Amino acid sequence: MLLVVEQLIGASYIVKTGSKIILFLLIPLFYITFIMKKPLKEFLNVKGIDRKQLGISFSLGLLSIGIVLSAFFLFLPWIALDAILNDLMTRLEITPKGFLLVALYITFGNSLLEEFYFRGFLFLNFYRENRKVFAYLYSSILFSVYHVAIFALWFDFWLIVLALIGLWIIGMLFNWLNAKSDHFLNSWILHILADIGVMIIGFYLFGFF
Repeated sequence: MLLVVEQLIGASYIVKTGSKIILFLLIPLFYITFIMKKPLKEFLNVKGIDRKQLGISFSLGLLSIGIVLSAFFLFLPWIALDAILNDLMTRLEITPKGFLLVALYITFGNSLLEEFYFRGFLFLNFYRENRKVFAYLYSSILFSVYHVAIFALWFDFWLIVLALIGLWIIGMLFNWLNAKSDHFLNSWILHILADIGVMIIGFYLFGFF
């Protein structure tokens, strides 16, 4: 559904964001509340926060910034920067002036939607049912494939395949971080920091430095 919204119908960025809120947040919340009939606090396990695990997530997040930036400059000769910038400004309607707000939303808002859905709603739900292997594979594969809707026009075929494999590995790592804690705050912290690395690339593309 998001692939259709992102690539086929030419929806505005606001419509795409609204679609994610409905699919990644509102529908799962409805399912948790009225189908599973669980209090949200119980489902999210807000009491299971461990500072040591959060510290590990933060450290991995700082490392991820370096990995994201290093990978970008390593593969720079094979990345069509003009095509990406054109796609951002035409299809997604993101301008240099508005990029700061978009960057803040992606870093904190969009990362929360993705972590709540892929790790909180999918992974932890199946993991708690002792379907651990399925939980790891299913949520990670969906997390990886979902991103094709975003960057399908940015890279050639082999870079897309490489990106899918990388995102699958990242999804597995995110799941591992959350398995012991039984909540998705660990992966959200790492996701925020990884997105900061991506947003630095965005500022580079828009000529801020």
